[in-house]
Amino acid sequence: MKTEELRELSVTELQAKMEELRIELFNLRFQKAKNLLDRPDRIRIVRREIARISTIIKEIEQKA
Repeated sequence: MKTEELRELSVTELQAKMEELRIELFNLRFQKAKNLLDRPDRIRIVRREIARISTIIKEIEQKA
């Protein structure tokens, strides 16, 4: 998702999305360990998405 789309979501939706991405990252790490990973760049993309969501959540909390 793009940053603009993420900023439109509420904090609870962002936290749910982050939990979903963490589960995906966990599964990707297992696939990498077993050499079954189709797209190695997906790990980097998911990590960046998690960081992006985390930053947006902190910004929203600081405004409040």
